[in-house]
Amino acid sequence: MTLHLKKMDGEDTKQKTTEKGADGFFQRSAFNLFRSQTQKKKPSAQKGKWEHSSRSRAFDQESDWEESKDESGKGNGECKMNDSGAETQSVEQAVVAPDNLLLPVFKAETILGHQRVQLFLGKWGKHPFSKVLDLNNSALNATDIMELIAIIPLLPELEEIDLSWNDFIGGTLESLTLQFKHLQELKVLRLNNCRLTAKDVAFLGEALEVIPHLETLDVSWNTNIGGRLFLLVQKIPKGHKLKTLKVTDCTLTPEDGESLAQLLNRIHSLEVLDLSINKNIGFSLKSIAQELKHVSGLKVLNLNMCGLKQDGFHCFASALQHLLELRKLDVSCNKEIGGGFGTLAAYLAGLHNLEILDLHQCCITEEDMTVLTQIIPLLSSLQELNLSSNKSVGMSSNHLLSRLRFLPKLKSVLLSHCSLRHDSFTSLAEAALHLPELEVLDISWNKCVGGNLKLILKVLNLGAKIQVLRLSSCSLVDEDLAGLALVIQAGHLAQLQELDLSYNNQISNEGWATFCQDLVALKQLSELDVSHQPSSRGDCGEWFGKLLAALLKLPLFTELGLQGWILSEVQQKQLECFNRNNERNVHFDVWYGA
Repeated sequence: MTLHLKKMDGEDTKQKTTEKGADGFFQRSAFNLFRSQTQKKKPSAQKGKWEHSSRSRAFDQESDWEESKDESGKGNGECKMNDSGAETQSVEQAVVAPDNLLLPVFKAETILGHQRVQLFLGKWGKHPFSKVLDLNNSALNATDIMELIAIIPLLPELEEIDLSWNDFIGGTLESLTLQFKHLQELKVLRLNNCRLTAKDVAFLGEALEVIPHLETLDVSWNTNIGGRLFLLVQKIPKGHKLKTLKVTDCTLTPEDGESLAQLLNRIHSLEVLDLSINKNIGFSLKSIAQELKHVSGLKVLNLNMCGLKQDGFHCFASALQHLLELRKLDVSCNKEIGGGFGTLAAYLAGLHNLEILDLHQCCITEEDMTVLTQIIPLLSSLQELNLSSNKSVGMSSNHLLSRLRFLPKLKSVLLSHCSLRHDSFTSLAEAALHLPELEVLDISWNKCVGGNLKLILKVLNLGAKIQVLRLSSCSLVDEDLAGLALVIQAGHLAQLQELDLSYNNQISNEGWATFCQDLVALKQLSELDVSHQPSSRGDCGEWFGKLLAALLKLPLFTELGLQGWILSEVQQKQLECFNRNNERNVHFDVWYGA
């Protein structure tokens, strides 16, 4: 820190040179402080007593620190002036005997440390005594990061740090991680999308050696990790208690997959492994699968869009016999595993604790559906099933969908773009009658729903807990919307928060008007999408005014989708004035003009 000594008669303050300590911080020894005080002491001052003062700004340090602040334009290091033009002092004067000199020095340093932390965290409304430092997406600049590095040793009780989505973090991890030795209680470290450099990856790997209690490491969306994962994981000692590792979209290579396999052999406490959106990691899935037996406590495995191949998928299937604690399995967006679910059958059926199964966009075949029809009803703990974007589901899903009734814990059923036919949709509607916990239903982009929505509305009449209902591009007609309005009016959708009715162009203005009148019953609604297909844009009718009137009575509403509709000048003005005149903060997703 920088201390300033001031003559008792009000002469200008003179700044003393600071000394750089071994840990990279600027410090002054008690002896130097004592010497400077005695040298500046005037004979006429109080005898046998010492006075020291310091500036109130915690970030006022050496001259190069001030220069960096001037360059950033923030001006945080400017001095506060009193009416007479002298610097304002915020640390009380310490008057003690010479043999107790160290006591006021340490007291002053403690006070200055608290001020430094309060000033820095106060800029983001953070509490200085919290065990969580969340600066996610805070637009930190170079000066902020310098200040952050300085205060980390003053926060030894931190348990969680989140610096994600701050571009300037990249290139600074050498200085930042040097201070991690002070954070012996740190359990969570998140550095998503920080533009980490190759050197940052190495420095972070070295820092992991001095954070003994780290449980969660999330470095997703840092592309420079690709090809260098070994620098990050090789330093993690055997037996480390790491529980969560997330490296989403880091351009991992097959060599990184081999490094990860070696890590699994050393770290047996892992519970969450997220490798999603790394298209080349699938080439090393064999090696990873062989080591999964060492992490038998794994609860979440995310392999979304990992470029899985048939042979690797077969190896992975056999590894499931060791993952009996698995709660979430995501192998979605791996199109080449379609047709390979036969090898998964025996092992998947043993996952009695599985709660989330995501198989969307996997090119599932009719043969796969036969296998899944036998297995999925046995997953008694299943709460979320996603089969979206698999067109073969609609051709053979009537047996599977009818057997969903054996999964009473199901909360989310996602069947968007599955080419459902009338018989399969009927099977779904009948099975849904036995799903009392259903909260999310997505049957968008299935044209068979149009004119048949009444089948699924029976479920809503029985008091289901639906919170999200997606019916986009379902060829709905006025009759469907009228039936939905009756269900709303009866109070059976009281918990609905999100409703998607977009791209249903066959609904007339009268159909929309009838529906908008009953929206006021959806007191929990926060999002509504009534967008029109761009290829056939339409004019908003009188229903638009009724819609805005209904929104005024929905206190939680925040998002309205109106894409594709042509608004008149009057309607545009109504939207522009809506938030201002009604003290609301609703986001309107809309196109103006023709």
